[in-house]
Amino acid sequence: MSVSVEDVYEYVHGVCFKKGPPGTVGAETEWFVRDPARPLAPVPVERLRQAMAAPLPGGSRVTFEPGGQLELSSAPMAGPEAACAVLAADLAETRRRLPGLALVGLGVDPDRPSRLQVHDPRYRAMSAYFGDLTMMCSTASVQVCLDIGRDAAEAARRWRLAHLLGPVLVAAFANSPLYRGRRTGHLSTRQAVWSRLDRSRTTAPVGAVPETAWAEYALDARVMVIRRDDGWLGDPGLTFRQWIHAGSPSADDLRYHLTTLFPPVRPQGWLELRMIDELPEPYWRVPVAVVAALLDRAPDAAEHAAAPAAGLWARAARDGVRDPVLGRAAVACFEAAAAHLDGHLKQIVEEYAERYVVRGLCPADDVLKGEHAWTR
Repeated sequence: MSVSVEDVYEYVHGVCFKKGPPGTVGAETEWFVRDPARPLAPVPVERLRQAMAAPLPGGSRVTFEPGGQLELSSAPMAGPEAACAVLAADLAETRRRLPGLALVGLGVDPDRPSRLQVHDPRYRAMSAYFGDLTMMCSTASVQVCLDIGRDAAEAARRWRLAHLLGPVLVAAFANSPLYRGRRTGHLSTRQAVWSRLDRSRTTAPVGAVPETAWAEYALDARVMVIRRDDGWLGDPGLTFRQWIHAGSPSADDLRYHLTTLFPPVRPQGWLELRMIDELPEPYWRVPVAVVAALLDRAPDAAEHAAAPAAGLWARAARDGVRDPVLGRAAVACFEAAAAHLDGHLKQIVEEYAERYVVRGLCPADDVLKGEHAWTR
């Protein structure tokens, strides 16, 4: 059965923005896998699949990105403390299963060429559509997932706040200043790479009502691929709205189309914040803790702190917290987050802030100085 424009709106309201009280936190960490004995060679993804075939003790889901990046995704947990604890335990088990290999926490692979290792139809279609393997095969992130909100008003505020915080998070956690062995001029090359791709699917939706903004965004995004029984048709040259008017996309086609959209904040029945560079041990925990604390426990302070940096995505990717506006916003955000955390997470957030944020630095500065922990 084909879908209409009205069906798109209904799906977005009922599924993408499914309401519920905040408090649940999930996290996804993506890691480059490197063999220190052959640092410039790719580690075959099949070797990783075999090692990671058995379930992890904490239940984290294991997947592989197109370039062979290993991704661990936690189950939804009650708060950042539980999410980080589960992921930490499963990461420790992952390292135990990969003796002699290193999980490298960076936003961009700094020296190995981009190479497609996962050859399923989706990734072949994506590589043909974008015409560049960098985003797919050479970037990695920490993604933080939080509840939509208990009602429409709270959902709208959380949606707005997640976007307000976006540039601050890019700046504070920038960790990708090198690509192909050279400085790129950006502290978060990952953000720069994503922002220059197809803007109909990688920029932030516009509009005060999040459900409307996301429905219009989905309708106006170009269709990446049409899946047919006789083969996949890549880049058919029309938007999803045009496909509705000219063809007969199904509900399954709509669901798949939504998975090909990559904005900084993606609604999937929860808010998935996608703009943060991957970080090394132990600091991947920090964005999970900071984002959850700000949205769930200190939204007023977060909104006040981040407002001056609204929309500064390009400056965040280029300059990080060296930018004075982003630097002040980041310091205030970290202070607000730490005030609403306890125990180990509070300690590590404050440690990160002292090492980087209050000094106008980010992990990218360690990379540029040759001090990054490549083998962690």
